[in-house]
Amino acid sequence: MIAGEVHRRVVELYPQVLATGRMDEALALVDPGVIDHRGGTEGDHHGLEAWREKWERAILGETGFHDVSVEIERNVSDGELSSNVYLSRGTHTATGRTYEVRGMDMVRVRDGRIVEHWAISDAVAMRHQLGQ
Repeated sequence: MIAGEVHRRVVELYPQVLATGRMDEALALVDPGVIDHRGGTEGDHHGLEAWREKWERAILGETGFHDVSVEIERNVSDGELSSNVYLSRGTHTATGRTYEVRGMDMVRVRDGRIVEHWAISDAVAMRHQLGQ
């Protein structure tokens, strides 16, 4: 599977992961040694367990959001790299306010699995929409 196909499939499976908690199919596309470059105060997270924990926090609502969806608007792939521009929507659990923001992410794929991930989203627009 080429980088763009792997990337798209993980994004397509994400709503299913959140809705059902079943993540095995999606995690099969992530390398055990993956590096998730989250930046900010969280820094980089290493390994498949860190990726699983990120999704488990989202499933349990610990991120403070629910009804999250991601729609890919544009994908560009070149060799082992794939980048998306996407529209993310969701609801802030505590206030019931909704958001809709664009973001970008990029993955590096080797042997059909994601080995690195970078992501940014418009946090200022999200805070404004949530009244923060």
